[in-house]
Amino acid sequence: MDDAATPAGAGADAARPGPRTRRRAPGGRPPRRASFVGVLGELLITAGVITLLYVGWQLWIGDVIYGAERSAQAEEQSRLWQEEYEDHIAATPQATETPAPADTTAEPVILPQPADAQIFGIMHIPRFGPDYQVNIAGGITRAHTLDPIGIGHYPGTQMPGEIGNFALAAHRTTWGKPFNRIAELHVGDPLVIETPDGWYTYRFRTLEYVRPSTVEVLLPVPQATGVAANGRYLTMTSCSPMYSLAERIVAFSVFDSFTPRSAGPPSSLNGSA
Repeated sequence: MDDAATPAGAGADAARPGPRTRRRAPGGRPPRRASFVGVLGELLITAGVITLLYVGWQLWIGDVIYGAERSAQAEEQSRLWQEEYEDHIAATPQATETPAPADTTAEPVILPQPADAQIFGIMHIPRFGPDYQVNIAGGITRAHTLDPIGIGHYPGTQMPGEIGNFALAAHRTTWGKPFNRIAELHVGDPLVIETPDGWYTYRFRTLEYVRPSTVEVLLPVPQATGVAANGRYLTMTSCSPMYSLAERIVAFSVFDSFTPRSAGPPSSLNGSA
């Protein structure tokens, strides 16, 4: 074999390491350090994720919790009114009442106008389930009534059972969304307002969609300017469409009966005719 063809020590020389060189990014440039724009982008993405989680909480998880709280608060309020009634009867023998037959109706007791955020009633809507019960308080501000309590009464409109228009407002989304299913009401559905004196039953009649500026729905006879009231109405207002303030959905109902507390809860609470 020709030694010139395979020089002596060639394998050893090839394996011997040469001078160390710095690695460079493709193209011969050194690796880039994190830029301000890159860091800002990551922060914005993180903020977006947090915002989405908050929105999810408000629209779904939070609503379940708030709804349960509203129901529990109303149940406790109803229990207190019943206990107060029973204590009153027990403490004043001369005022002892003979229990009235079930579903006894009477002339409705008219409550005074409530103060702002003062709870005076509980709304029951059997169509929305047996656990649907939400406190009603004076005023329609978010801070005082709609967010922390549930359903607000338009100041200056009539009270339950009074001739004229008993007008209410509540959220359709968020904060327990008391009027979320308002569009599901059927003609004739009972809507029952409980107060310390008894239960006022109204019957649903119709839905309407109006602009936010259509304040005529709050008139003594809804949307009838200059007409004197000769009936008893219930008007419920909320936002429409869902998650929008573009319009208002309005549910109109008419008075059916008043059941005094001495007669016990009316059958309308069970959705009966």
